[in-house]
Amino acid sequence: MISLQSASTVLDSMLFKDSFGTPAMRSIFSDQAAMHYCIAVEIALAQAQAQCGLIPFKAAETIAACCRSEALDWERLKSETEIVGYPILPLVHQLVDMCGEAGGYVHWGATTQDIMDSALILQLRDAIDLLEHDLLAVRATLQALASKHRDTVMAGRTHLQQALPISFGLKAAVWLGMLDRQQQRLNELKPRLLVGQFAGAAGTLASLGDQGLEVQSALMKALGLGVPTVTWHVARDNLGEVVNWLGLLTASLGKIAFDVILLASTEVAELAEPFVKGRGASSTMPQKRNPISSELILASAKAVRQHAGLMLDAMVQDLERGTGPWHAEWIAIPQSFMLSAGALHQAAYMLGGLEVDAQRMRKNLDLTQGLIVAEAVMMGLAPHIGRQQAHDLVYDACRACHSQGGTLFEHLYAHAVIRDSLSESQCLALTDPTRYLGSAAAMVDRALQASLAISAQR
Repeated sequence: MISLQSASTVLDSMLFKDSFGTPAMRSIFSDQAAMHYCIAVEIALAQAQAQCGLIPFKAAETIAACCRSEALDWERLKSETEIVGYPILPLVHQLVDMCGEAGGYVHWGATTQDIMDSALILQLRDAIDLLEHDLLAVRATLQALASKHRDTVMAGRTHLQQALPISFGLKAAVWLGMLDRQQQRLNELKPRLLVGQFAGAAGTLASLGDQGLEVQSALMKALGLGVPTVTWHVARDNLGEVVNWLGLLTASLGKIAFDVILLASTEVAELAEPFVKGRGASSTMPQKRNPISSELILASAKAVRQHAGLMLDAMVQDLERGTGPWHAEWIAIPQSFMLSAGALHQAAYMLGGLEVDAQRMRKNLDLTQGLIVAEAVMMGLAPHIGRQQAHDLVYDACRACHSQGGTLFEHLYAHAVIRDSLSESQCLALTDPTRYLGSAAAMVDRALQASLAISAQR
């Protein structure tokens, strides 16, 4: 029997939490994990200070052995956090109790934000590893789709109107290109993001005398994080960057989802999400098969963009320690990562089983009776009769198709000037949409080559 707990958002709702997030990402941003990361920083700090001769080695050993998140009194921690406003002092109170005489050396020379910021970076490192795993899987799926459908011809659409023939492989390659660039951006931002924090109350490490930077370096080495050039207590561009990267990532996924939604509409029916009995069903219309994963991706992307804006706002902090913007990060960062994980999970599922109807694509391509290649005819005629006359003749033929029916070829070949310029086979070839794909195939090949190279750089 499921035990129902109080939930107030889709991220912790028993009904919706795995639609908008993933268990793995939720675990990383749980209260238990957050305190685990904070304790890891406190232990590493004690070990670094012992290494630098600031506290006894025995004390550091005791702190490492006795500080355990599973021993925390969560009711006490909650109650004291509500009073203090931050969880670190309440946490330190309990760690001190756990360590006996060595407890006097817990949190030596540190400030709350040092511990919380460094713990956050450890948290984000693990969260990014999860996202990268799923991003790689989605990119691999798109690589396969682009390769398989390199020559699958479909209608390209601009302003929701049929424009020119393209291949579905090209569309998949465009999707892939976006996510390849998101991978590149992530590779570039990680060295800026994965930098720890240890600077003391006002960013000077004054409490450690002339050994502050030595301890800082030893702490970051123990945590596997970069050493900060200068404190970033109120310089939050690193965090603003990563959440805005999540905004870019989910917006790219949203573009893919929007394409799938449009191409899965009844009148188009060129794509469909994977079939699972009952998925996307309507309570009143049994025929419905709604694109649920794509809809969830779109919703998540919209929410992450809102948080990206909040993070930019939170960068505007006052003096040496902020009076409120820091707290906004506690809202924006966990939710952005969870929503992004959910969007990637939905994308992996949707694209992994995407149904591509090549026959329907070809049928739709022929809906306009050849009008989709009017440009091809104009360019093919231009060398014979001049570009402007070719344009005018093709324009008239297109209007005749609209008003009288029939094919573009039929209305074109009714003109003597065209019969004098082109043979019937030449004119038929110009009105064949499969012959007007330009460099689409070459672009797909080039995109695949570039994407595989990016994957190899990880």
